[in-house]
Amino acid sequence: MSSPPQPGLERKIGPLQATAINMTQMCGIGPFVTIPAMVATLGGPQAMFGWLIGAVIALADGLIWAELGAALPGAGGTYVYLREAFGFRTGRLMPFLFAWSAVLFIPLIMSTGVIGLVQYLGYLIPGVADEGGTTGLGKVIGLGVIALVVLALFRRIGEIGKLTTVLFAVMLFAALSVIVAAFTRFDGAQAFAFTPGAFSFGGGAFWAGLGAGLVIAIYDYLGYNTSAYLGGEVRDPGRTLPRSIIFSILGIMSLYFLLQLGVLGSVPLEELKTATSVASTVLEQAWGTGTAKVITVFIVIAAIGSVFAGLLGGSRVPFEAARDKVFLPVFAKLHPKLNLPTAGVLTMGLITAIGSLFTLTAVINAAVTVLVIVQSLAQVAAIVVLRRRRPELDRPYRQWLYPIPTVIALLGWVYIYFSATWLSIGLSVGWIALGVAAFLAYAKAERVWPFGPKGIQELFAGAAEGTGK
Repeated sequence: MSSPPQPGLERKIGPLQATAINMTQMCGIGPFVTIPAMVATLGGPQAMFGWLIGAVIALADGLIWAELGAALPGAGGTYVYLREAFGFRTGRLMPFLFAWSAVLFIPLIMSTGVIGLVQYLGYLIPGVADEGGTTGLGKVIGLGVIALVVLALFRRIGEIGKLTTVLFAVMLFAALSVIVAAFTRFDGAQAFAFTPGAFSFGGGAFWAGLGAGLVIAIYDYLGYNTSAYLGGEVRDPGRTLPRSIIFSILGIMSLYFLLQLGVLGSVPLEELKTATSVASTVLEQAWGTGTAKVITVFIVIAAIGSVFAGLLGGSRVPFEAARDKVFLPVFAKLHPKLNLPTAGVLTMGLITAIGSLFTLTAVINAAVTVLVIVQSLAQVAAIVVLRRRRPELDRPYRQWLYPIPTVIALLGWVYIYFSATWLSIGLSVGWIALGVAAFLAYAKAERVWPFGPKGIQELFAGAAEGTGK
């Protein structure tokens, strides 16, 4: 397909590497630290269905990413989609708001991985974590891990792709080891001992906790879009991006369900609800302390890999925005030898470090609410707008059963957003309002919409025919 050139970026990422990047980002430390919270929130073993419902929403949203990513394969993912969909109406407002917010929510999500891996280090190193969370020593170690990840990102994209494949193998080994360990002590009666009345409408524990549970579930699925952020560095993006997104969601969904089911059948419910390193507990019960400690090391490495993959993709968002002169110019500069966006990597690393100093639940709620309002809902609108305005756009992949998945994603994201804490919702609205004010100041200084021309950019195939309403 035809696509605009991406100066300085190299298309070196193939299908296997793209899928590995997504799955490594998705399954870092997330399920290993949130399974107890999911069980507690949904009131018992019925939590397994929370993962399945979350997977349906993730897959529906993934099909939106697949179509947009295949048609508009540029660095920054959502930034490009919003620019192409909404520029004719609101100029640079929507892509600006996304870049403004992505610099916050992407590293916040990565900081949860750091918080979680420090919890698991507490199983290996006394004094790193306790029941109240990470200690001062744990926070220092977390900051060191972030510095290590940022340092590791300073290499060419071809080398990064190979490294991510190795990290993916580590993640897969860690997850499968916990699943096998859990099923060696599996008690089916315990796993399926649903709380009496859990599914009763109007008062059942499952329905009462579903909203908060889906916030947790969707947080654990996030990352299936990482390859789309790297759209300017993916080979044959029209085929690679849809496959990497869909395969990664289906693969991780299977892992999560087996992991949740195995843990429910091997750890007593009351112990599970308060566990801080449940995977290590499962491993120790099955194979002893020595083996548990060895595999816990792999879990920690998998968590580091998730942070690595997330910052890799996220750092490309402000780069693309700055190239369009919608963000600070420093973010448009590439490293002279490594061809990577230096300012994006360093800035997101810094915000990740700050986020790692807070509690896991607070960071998850803050990150998810900001993401939903400026990315997920905006992309639902973007796919509809582009289908209507630019039917001639080259679409190597078209969403299956459109618009059903788009409607499912819309309903799911709205439900998840209003299921977050009111503090997080208020902060997300405040952040967007602050972003609008920042955009107006920028637009007035640059004399662009609403104080000047819109500066419409339609850079992909068919743009010449797609400049009308």
